[in-house]
Amino acid sequence: MPAITTTSNELQILDAWEMNAPAWERAVRDRRIESRRLVTDQAIVDAVLSRSPRKVIDLGCGEGWLARALVGAGVAVVGVDAVPSLVEAARSQGGGDFRLLSYAEVTGGALQERADVVVCNFSLLGEASVGDLLAAVPTLLETGGVLLVQTLHPLALAAAEPYSDGWRDGSWDGCGEGFGKPAPWYFRTLGGWLTAFRTAGLELIRIDEPLHPRTGRPASVIFMAG
Repeated sequence: MPAITTTSNELQILDAWEMNAPAWERAVRDRRIESRRLVTDQAIVDAVLSRSPRKVIDLGCGEGWLARALVGAGVAVVGVDAVPSLVEAARSQGGGDFRLLSYAEVTGGALQERADVVVCNFSLLGEASVGDLLAAVPTLLETGGVLLVQTLHPLALAAAEPYSDGWRDGSWDGCGEGFGKPAPWYFRTLGGWLTAFRTAGLELIRIDEPLHPRTGRPASVIFMAG
């Protein structure tokens, strides 16, 4: 069997999200995902609002829940996603300026916006695409602005698989019914994330590790860089 290339994996991410977009929208709307309900949703809202931003760019906005939460707090939000049905769902519910753009298009300068905070909430799933996007983030930030990235904590896989950067099989476990084939995703160790920020010309400012109230273990990690 031929090896799966990085390009193939990157394409599979978009295909899987388009196919599973309706099920994902229901899962988010019905608050089916425990870690989000108990920890990570509020954690990223608090992290963004801690910067008292006037404007936020939400890269990988999905169906727009974060944008709506921030708009409700008086923040202007531009949401960007590459999945047409998710952008359509976001627009139908309002609460933000939602754009259909791929990360490659953002990297190429198609998003002519600047903001006080650029946020990527569980939306950096690829390898090369993520590196390119991070390198473009400084062009999206106002002076003194920051990037916030919330992602799966590296400890989540440390006990089950080798602790090394690389592609992993995805899963919809805990998201409810109606999902099809999951997308692959690129796992980064803590060192892998730090290297990615440094390569992109971003300086790490802080790391937060929101804890799950039932397990006492990190439910995610939030990086702030600028």
